[in-house]
Amino acid sequence: MRRQIVVTSTLLLVLAAGFYGVRTYAPALFNRAQAQDNGQKRAQAVIPVVTAPVEQGAFPVRRRSIGLLESPAIVVVRSRIDSQMTEKHVNDGQLVRKGDLLFTLDDRELKAVIARNEATLAKDEAARDRAKADLQRTEELLSRNVAARQQLDEKTADFKAAEATVEADKAQLDNDRIRLGYTRITAPITGRLGVIRTTPGNLVSSSDANGLVTITQIKPIRVSFTLPERDLAALRAGARRTPPPTVRVFAAGNTEPLASGQLNFVDSSVDTTTGTIMAKATFANDNLSLWPGQYVDVEIDLDSRPDVLSIPTVALQTGQKGPFVFVVKPDGTADLRNVEIGSAVGDRTAIRSGLKAGERVVVEGQLRLANGARVRDQAEKPDEKGAPKPAPHAKSSRSDAPQKEAAR
Repeated sequence: MRRQIVVTSTLLLVLAAGFYGVRTYAPALFNRAQAQDNGQKRAQAVIPVVTAPVEQGAFPVRRRSIGLLESPAIVVVRSRIDSQMTEKHVNDGQLVRKGDLLFTLDDRELKAVIARNEATLAKDEAARDRAKADLQRTEELLSRNVAARQQLDEKTADFKAAEATVEADKAQLDNDRIRLGYTRITAPITGRLGVIRTTPGNLVSSSDANGLVTITQIKPIRVSFTLPERDLAALRAGARRTPPPTVRVFAAGNTEPLASGQLNFVDSSVDTTTGTIMAKATFANDNLSLWPGQYVDVEIDLDSRPDVLSIPTVALQTGQKGPFVFVVKPDGTADLRNVEIGSAVGDRTAIRSGLKAGERVVVEGQLRLANGARVRDQAEKPDEKGAPKPAPHAKSSRSDAPQKEAAR
């Protein structure tokens, strides 16, 4: 009897455990099977994507840097004489051209000096003429043996002295007229005025180190920037080319260039502290979009290399093994392909290895793909007029990671 009770109890325990296991694990097993079935269905589903071809052709060798805009000429306008300012003909920040009148100084004293020296010149010219007449009479008397030779020598010396005095008077008058011209202060260069440091009525001095105003040339304007010394050979080669390499400048965070100019200077030595070489480019700056002292982003195309493979940058993804792309194979499946990338220029990136010219890489829809997935290339789907729809390109972004080495 006891044995029957034990067997019955054991059987009941087994049945209870089985019932509990079915209630607990059966839904999970069912869900797993259903998930596997759904995964197989998704693997079999055709995923729409957009592709772009791997292109082969010339690819620019582009470098980026930070540059400082600087004026080719900055002139501090000073008075060359001590006088009183009587008129101011310009305002703070005004654009002026070379030769424009800036200030007028009191010229009355200099005009009086000129009048006095003109009178002195007239008196000395009269004395010279008299000395010349005396010399001529002495020569005539000497020819008739009436005058002595010594008298002729004296009259000759008197005439030469009087003539020298006249020349000195003329030189003094020239100097006075030059100093009179200093009372009209004009712009020595074309540029923009800074703050005017004095006003009419004040005395100005030629020894004033601060000057009256500063003129800064802004048309044209230059940008100064540095590149690693490994780019020295390309920089020097570019500076010798005609035309020289193009340089573009951008405001911080902007993708549209402010202006384009040309490389015109490469420094004669490498900075041993930083391992960089300084270069400069000139811009016409006709629209005055560039300002001295402004920091800008700089792009320079040092060279162009032929037969470089490139793809839209948007096609690139990063995995544990590095950059990769999805390539659409002829059988309509996606092939995950690891690639070695070069430099990025605009919305395209150079490819050193991993792809062939003409292959099509996925540029839209790649986040839903797995290796071997079936895809449908929407770039090949005709539009309403029957023409293929073009593959989109990534927007150009200058906020990417720093420039890598150029494609080789």
